[in-house]
Formats: sequence, C-alpha cells, structure tokens
Amino acid sequence: MDHTATLALFDRQMRCEARSDGPGSRVEHTGPVVRLTGPAHAWNGILWSGLDEAGADAVIAEQIRHFTAHGRAFEWKVYGHDRPADLPQRLLAAGFAAEAQETLMVADAAALPTAVELPDGVELVPVTDAAGVRLVTEVHDRAFGGDSSHIGRQLLDRLANTPDTVAAVLAMAGDEPVSAARLELYPGTDFAGLWGGGTVEPWRGKGLYRALVAFRTRIAVERGHRFVQVDAADTSRPILARLGFAALTTTTPYVYAPEGL
Repeated sequence: MDHTATLALFDRQMRCEARSDGPGSRVEHTGPVVRLTGPAHAWNGILWSGLDEAGADAVIAEQIRHFTAHGRAFEWKVYGHDRPADLPQRLLAAGFAAEAQETLMVADAAALPTAVELPDGVELVPVTDAAGVRLVTEVHDRAFGGDSSHIGRQLLDRLANTPDTVAAVLAMAGDEPVSAARLELYPGTDFAGLWGGGTVEPWRGKGLYRALVAFRTRIAVERGHRFVQVDAADTSRPILARLGFAALTTTTPYVYAPEGL
C-alpha cells in the first residue's frame, strides 16, 4: 500500500467528498471548509478544512457562529497533516477543548484475516433492531464509561433509513453481551470504517477485538470496499498493526460546546 497515495485518497473521498450520514444531516461545502450539520444526537462538525494562516481565525469564528446558531456542540476533526501547522493552537485559543489523539490506521481489506475465532461459549450476533442496539449501548457504556446513548440513536437512524451503510455486531456469552462493534460503509468509496470495538473488562485479552475486526472486514470485502479504516486508540493500535494496518497520520477531536449546552 502506498501510504501517501492512500492518505490522499482518504482525504478526497472521506473528507472533501463526504456525504450525509443520517436523516436530518447535511454536508455543506462553504469556502475552505466541509462541515456536517445534523440533529443534536448526530455527529456535528468539521470534516475537512484547507486554511491558510491569514484567514484561519476568521473561518474558525464563522464555524462557531454557524453551529452556535443551530444550538449544537461540534467537533473539529484535525488530522496531523492539516494546515496551517498551528491549527490546534488556534482552535484552543478560540475556546475548543482537545480530546484524546488517535491514529488513522488503514489496511488493504483483501489482505486481512477474515476467519472469526471465538472463545468457547461466545457467538457473534448481528444487530438488526432496537433490542440489539440497546445491548450495543450497554456494552459501550461498560467498556468505555460515560453515556453512549447518542451512538445508539445514530445506529437506530441508520438501521431504519440507510441499512446498507452500517453493520453492527454483538459478541454474546450466553445471554450476556460482552463485546460490540459496528462497520460503517460508504457506498461509492474505497473505504469502510471500523468503529466501536468495545469489550467489557472480564472478557478482554481473549481475542474478541480481533474476531470483531475479522467479522467486519469480511463484510467490507463482500460489499466491494478496498480499504478498512480505524481511528485507533493507543490500546488498539498494537493489535491492528499486527493484523496488517498501517498508521497514516494522527487525528484529534477539538470540541466546542456553546454555553448552556
């Protein structure tokens, strides 16, 4: 895989040419920015920006005005190669808060293992309805902490309106959900995204994360996607590297929450 060419393709297809990801959401190309605006439970934010030093602060201020007028907190997703180089510092100065840095990792889907190996007593169950979505949310709450209800609402939206763009799966140990993940499919692009991948504490280290990657990769290949992509936390990066994923750049969310939200 040519890392430079793959990153350029990712920037073009997944950022510059991004499409709406759910009902009530819209992608707007406004000057040097591509942004997604949607319902409060949806992801709102900046997908791509091509700023220069002279105009960066004015563009940042305009995005704050836009999302604040809609009563939305929003995320500016900054990649390590975005410009200007001091964009993170400018966002912090404008009132954004930085969240944990992750690594954009990409692999050739056809080269990844797709055999699903599970611990004894565990089976994978596709998520197709509200009951399954509730279990996904439960797993994420237990695995990552916090409130994952917004993820559940986004997943329900997609299953109801664009089921061909998402696949979610649960790992069940009997009646207990112990791991969950979802695959986001982007028709017309070379990429499919692996998201979630959370496992509850007692079941970590048993191969469930690898099994969920293999399960979702197989779907991505069947749907004709060339690459699978992950925004990898430090905990999952070594596993993904061993599977054949390459680190292309970093990605850091900068979040702006209007007062009162």
